[in-house]
Amino acid sequence: MDKFINNYIEGFMGSVVSRNPGEKEFHQAVREVVESVAPFMMDYPNLMDQKILERIVEPERIIIFRVPWMDDRGEIQINRGFRVQASSAIGPYKGGIRFHPSVNLSIMKFLAFEQTFKNALTTLPMGGAKGGSDFNPRGKSDAEVMRFCQSFMTELFRHIGPNTDVPAGDIGVGGREIGFLFGQYKRLRDEFSGTLTGKGIAWGGSLLRPEATGYGLCYFAEQMLATRGESFEGKKVNISGAGNVAQYAAQKAMRLGAKVQTLSDSDGFIYDPEGLNEEKMAFVFQLKNIRRGRIKEYVQKYPQAQYFPGERPWRIPCDIALPCATQNEVEVADAENIVKGGAICLAEGANMPTTPEAIKIIQGAGLLYSPGKASNAGGVATSGLEMSQNSMRTSWTAEEVDQYLRRIMSDIHAACVKYGTREDGTVNYVKGANIAGFIKVAGAMADQGLV
Repeated sequence: MDKFINNYIEGFMGSVVSRNPGEKEFHQAVREVVESVAPFMMDYPNLMDQKILERIVEPERIIIFRVPWMDDRGEIQINRGFRVQASSAIGPYKGGIRFHPSVNLSIMKFLAFEQTFKNALTTLPMGGAKGGSDFNPRGKSDAEVMRFCQSFMTELFRHIGPNTDVPAGDIGVGGREIGFLFGQYKRLRDEFSGTLTGKGIAWGGSLLRPEATGYGLCYFAEQMLATRGESFEGKKVNISGAGNVAQYAAQKAMRLGAKVQTLSDSDGFIYDPEGLNEEKMAFVFQLKNIRRGRIKEYVQKYPQAQYFPGERPWRIPCDIALPCATQNEVEVADAENIVKGGAICLAEGANMPTTPEAIKIIQGAGLLYSPGKASNAGGVATSGLEMSQNSMRTSWTAEEVDQYLRRIMSDIHAACVKYGTREDGTVNYVKGANIAGFIKVAGAMADQGLV
């Protein structure tokens, strides 16, 4: 049977690669899911007969469009926009918009594919999608960002809506960008609806939405640690990234009693041997969210810290690693450093930040390891709560949202344990998350017929 399953996986992946040439990130994401669910599917021949897996890897719709805009010098610029609507089997398409120079079709497809299973894990009725552009907001004026967002939405608006597709923010798309996008959508549609999430509190946003992914990551890691009688208390934590997810993961880890040692951006990382505190985090919030500066400025304010240009933080010994930057940032050498540094847990805050080879090292060393589709689902879960509040024309308190968030992350952890527990009692969170998400999506697809 093992040989049969392996042949099925390799044959399936051969077809995926030939139909989607050059899309390495998409291939990586698909292989991870297929390796988990193929053995499970062997017990359900109806899913094989209906080619559920073959249909899941083919997006329902891909929109690619030109985004022309004018910079402050009066020069015309051209970028490319994307929206990949992967699955609407369990609800309207839901997933972020990313503005970053690295954005391409492969990255959009991998993110939309991952989003499908992540959203299913939340138990909320949301399908999977992702969108974005190779536009880089870094160094642009507010006026330039506004003109770009308005041009981007002028095409996207015809493909989204509160019952069709509800985008959110992602890398490069924060409160400023969501505001500009929503304003243009409202102008074009002549309606005020919950079509985007991550909105301002005064105009339909949810309390705790900015904090949700980072907080949810820590809530999930807390559950993982508890399976071994551990907690954040007294632990050294290394975090990569300095954006929304990293900031609030650091804040929550500190409040759970941990010592947060690192943050990073694309230029390098800072290591503070004293650990971050509330005052230092307030500086980081101001630096990254208001001034839009670089993390190296941290050491100018706090000279006891060190800055390492062009490096990632994983060579600094820690107990808990929380990669919160971008895909494939933890490579083999990084994984070896994390293991050598004495870590007991790696929980992903970014989407697919650990390479397959690095995952094998992490799992082989016996570390607790969770994939992003499980541990970073708090953001989209709270986006789903924002959608609910918009539908009811009401708003919940921060305490109510936090209670929902904790419960959702606990439920996701329980699902991973249910489907990922090995014979020795340890948990394969990758297998558990993939099977739990697949079961919900596959069941809905089977019920709805050949569509």
